[in-house]
Amino acid sequence: MELCDFSKSFLTFRIDLTKRPAITVSHKPPTTLNNARIQLECVCDLTNRITGKATRYVLGASCKTERVGVVRDIWTQPNADFCPIVSCEEAMLVKSWQKNDMGVKRYPESLGVQPERQVERVADAWDSLKIHIVETPAYVLSTVDRIIAAVFDHKCLVGRLEYDDGDYHVRIDHPIKTINVSERDNLFQTDTGPVLLPDFSRLKKDGFLIEVFDLAYSAFNDSAWSEFIVNVPTPIADGLSVNHYSKTRRIENMLNQIFTISN
Repeated sequence: MELCDFSKSFLTFRIDLTKRPAITVSHKPPTTLNNARIQLECVCDLTNRITGKATRYVLGASCKTERVGVVRDIWTQPNADFCPIVSCEEAMLVKSWQKNDMGVKRYPESLGVQPERQVERVADAWDSLKIHIVETPAYVLSTVDRIIAAVFDHKCLVGRLEYDDGDYHVRIDHPIKTINVSERDNLFQTDTGPVLLPDFSRLKKDGFLIEVFDLAYSAFNDSAWSEFIVNVPTPIADGLSVNHYSKTRRIENMLNQIFTISN
């Protein structure tokens, strides 16, 4: 079979101010054209088991909010961590500042405050979006011994998590960037992310399917379950919270597999 080679897979969105205004920025862009290429962190396929409709979502790596092409003062203040979640039709831009509810304005200010989860149609957000996924031969590591050997051989590993949740079948592919192994105890445990984790309680009748996603880290040492630590608003004082990986979630009845890929 073939899986995503995350080292060679990207999303690229294009902003062309000569065609349409930007609706996702907090400052006046210094240039009229920008193509932002972002490496992929996760691929998540959601398949409606009733209708059979499948939609692929990808998560881009985090970056920081910036002014592109200036000679100094590149970083916007207050600065936000930013990562995009997209399909071919939907986009959710996840932004986190040093605390929640910062009230950072979009540009122009008539667009209002920057949301921390900005959901848009791709056609409204950008001039274009390209999702470039390179697939490569992948081989399942069917035993703990094989997983441990692949780790010591410095092989590139990809994890696949599959399970059913209500009307949906969920498949999450992600590069295993951190893994623990013990050849003495014959065990392994992943600890890696972020991944896209759907929470279908978020699903609104007239909303976007993309709104179900949280960012999470995944850990498993068995093929049948995984535990996640989820990025959620986390109180740190009266009336003050930050976005932090603090909420745990365990999913049973999964099929977890680890693959080595040829790259």
